[in-house]
Amino acid sequence: MSKLKTFYRATIVLFGLLLGACSLVPQHASTQVEAAPNIKITLPTPASLGHSLTASQLITASWQVAGNKKTEQLPVQLQVTNQDVVLAGFSSWGTRILSLSYDGHTVKTEVLNGLQQSLPQPEQVLFNLMLTLWPSSAWEGPLNKVSWRMVDTPYSRTIVDGDGESVIVIQYSSSNHLEGDIEFHHQKQAFSISIQTLQHQIN
Repeated sequence: MSKLKTFYRATIVLFGLLLGACSLVPQHASTQVEAAPNIKITLPTPASLGHSLTASQLITASWQVAGNKKTEQLPVQLQVTNQDVVLAGFSSWGTRILSLSYDGHTVKTEVLNGLQQSLPQPEQVLFNLMLTLWPSSAWEGPLNKVSWRMVDTPYSRTIVDGDGESVIVIQYSSSNHLEGDIEFHHQKQAFSISIQTLQHQIN
């Protein structure tokens, strides 16, 4: 075999390996998402939002690691219809690194190969976004199943557990929750999320 053919075949193999390393890995996830240790909550249906929505958002997550504050950003695209929810997350350079589709019965996710351990689970990202945007009526059933409840005011939302303790506190800078910034604080797991809606369209 000539050196040229050997080089060509090696190049093809290497190219294939690189494509595999950069591919999105598909998985099926549960429609029940962990909201606290040993507590899983079922996602409400897409249609329970009450309208169709397309939004571009910037999520900034903050948490403590060995006493040091760690912060990461994730630009996302969210699309909601009566039939399904589609979520995509991107790197700072514009590469899609995670995606999710949810039809009310099944959650399908994809995460960029090699980043499964460093990225948040797509279904967890969706759960947090749905907590901030879906009406309290959509959450009443899923929360009741774990003896939790939701307390709403025009500028805040609090998720309370069966012992009456606040688990998640969400603060809105505008009564129109898509117009201003959203601050999401998980009291039990000690992390915070800031959600900035860059643009949106409601149908």
